[in-house]
Amino acid sequence: MKVYLDHASTTPLHPKALEKMLPFLKENFGNPSSVHSFGRDARVAIEEARETIASAINANPSEIYFTSGGTEANNFAVSGIAKAELKESKRNRIITGKLEHSCIFHSVSDLSNNGFLLDFLTPKTDGTSSIEEIDAIVNESTCLVTLIHTNNETGAENDIQAAGSKLSAKNIHFHTDAVQAFGKTKIDVKKLNLTSLSASAHKINGPKGIGFTFIKSGAPVNPIILGGSQERNRRGGTENVAAIAGFSEAVKLRQNILPEREKIVWDLKNAMIKGLNTIDSDGIVINSSPVSSPYILSVTFDSRFYNNDIEAILFFLDINGIAASNGAACSSGTLRPSRVIIAMGKSVEDAKGTIRFSFGIENNLDEIEYTLDILKKMSLKFRK
Repeated sequence: MKVYLDHASTTPLHPKALEKMLPFLKENFGNPSSVHSFGRDARVAIEEARETIASAINANPSEIYFTSGGTEANNFAVSGIAKAELKESKRNRIITGKLEHSCIFHSVSDLSNNGFLLDFLTPKTDGTSSIEEIDAIVNESTCLVTLIHTNNETGAENDIQAAGSKLSAKNIHFHTDAVQAFGKTKIDVKKLNLTSLSASAHKINGPKGIGFTFIKSGAPVNPIILGGSQERNRRGGTENVAAIAGFSEAVKLRQNILPEREKIVWDLKNAMIKGLNTIDSDGIVINSSPVSSPYILSVTFDSRFYNNDIEAILFFLDINGIAASNGAACSSGTLRPSRVIIAMGKSVEDAKGTIRFSFGIENNLDEIEYTLDILKKMSLKFRK
């Protein structure tokens, strides 16, 4: 049996999304910036997609900007807003967490080399950041707070609504990386008091190479890609029309099945946790708390009981047909201990024995049972 449990890394393209893409890869090939009929057809597809995505998060279509994916979407929001705010108000402090995705972590690190000061919220052992610290850290120089919605390695969910409530009255911009949340849970940018939000299509059975940034109307933001008037002069470059059409269809499909699929995925995750506890309730640690995404499960093989070697662990799973990872796909290829897992308080040796299983709408209980059977064999193989 082959079991794909790496959906936080990417998901298979839905056939209906592909179907919507094909015309724009063949006969409807026009440049959406062209004024003739070929261009107008492409432009209509983009604007319809913009409306679909805006409706999904209770935003206005004019607040949606298409990007090449989640990484660019996060860079655009964080760097774009921070630099614009520095120019307008001279505020230069940014608050973030230590458990953010690497594209946020590196974005704020780059900003710190260019005149910005960083304040970090304390990471908790459950994989969230300490929202309670915001009041104590915020000052008159704070221009932006950026917090991940759903952690890409552990599935931990920050209380974005609580953070947004704290910041809305303080005139501080608030961004959330929602790449692992969009299309999997209900998001309302107005209720969350967000200035900006990022998402990506290939996490929800859409195509790779397309994402979007929501930027609240009136918020200052500098473009990070220059050279064209596309996306209302804020993101230069000819739009990826086929991918945008596929993204829109993936969003529609998700909106129709969201509550039903969330329950099914919770059943899969709970079955996995129950089975792991049966295998070894002492030596196998569940990192994902009850307040977490049903789509992601982080598991650590305690180094007191196991000889941890992440490359050997993942290889053992792979030769038995199971696809999983040790963390974020953009960094897991290096097989280095996870920065996020270590920041949560785990040792390097424990981080070397940490696996991320991430579920999708295609998985079923038979696959979970098979995976648990392989994990039981693996636990015996690596046991000290």
